[in-house]
Amino acid sequence: MLQLRGITKSYGTRRVLDDIAFDVAPGRLTGFVGGNGAGKTTTMRIMLGVLGRDGGEVTLNGSPVTSADRRRFGYMPEERGLYPKMKVLEHIVYLARLHGFSKTDATTRATALLEELGLGERLGDNVETLSLGNQQRAQIAAALVHDPEVLILDEPFSGLDPLAVDVVANVLQTRAAQGTSVLFSSHQLDVVERLCDDLVIIAGGTIRAAGSRDALREQHATRRYELVSATDAGWLREEPGIEVIDFDGGYAVFEADSDDTVQRVLQRAVAAGDVTSFAPRRPTLAQIFTEVIQ
Repeated sequence: MLQLRGITKSYGTRRVLDDIAFDVAPGRLTGFVGGNGAGKTTTMRIMLGVLGRDGGEVTLNGSPVTSADRRRFGYMPEERGLYPKMKVLEHIVYLARLHGFSKTDATTRATALLEELGLGERLGDNVETLSLGNQQRAQIAAALVHDPEVLILDEPFSGLDPLAVDVVANVLQTRAAQGTSVLFSSHQLDVVERLCDDLVIIAGGTIRAAGSRDALREQHATRRYELVSATDAGWLREEPGIEVIDFDGGYAVFEADSDDTVQRVLQRAVAAGDVTSFAPRRPTLAQIFTEVIQ
């Protein structure tokens, strides 16, 4: 497990990271979200040893991260860093060779990975001839070719169309299922919510929320419920302690002021007619994000 504890970083008198602490667990996808300038990239660079920290510690399986450990990391920066004049397969093979693989093994690994990422027909093309989305896929291949123990990706879904998002998502889910610790940042909250097991929300250089997706949704849940009934639910508007958010005949979304009110509404709904469903509405990641950064 990769752990950050008490990480601080300042530039002059401006503190850009303040007591950053969270875990990136093996076998899980961790989404790292925050607005521009929140501190995501700075945090990632400190994890990788690219940038020094003023305080705190980064550990892997309980021990301080070493240079040898970081050779087992895979990293994709937000800025594209591939050599534009190299052919796609040649480039990924070259990077695999730098990690110590033989030419045969490097070629086998690179070919399989590029095909998995949907670039099988572009192996002989120069990187510069690829679309921005395909360059993004190639850069992900560069981060994955040595089967890293820890994978850190900065905006891996940027510039990808919906089909490419699904391809990359499947690749990341496969790696997590194989035991890799995966951390990725993204501004696409719907993608993060769909993929991630764990979430870390950062704003102004501080962690505002961290934990499993389901636990955070439960923690920030309100008494908002959805009722679907075979009969008109207009009576909800007259119930004390109820605020109707959405309504359409037998369908209603409402907020209640107490658990007792929720139970009273459920009992009346059952008495009024057939209830198809009655369930709490959990907040979306976008709603949680908005709440915790304010």
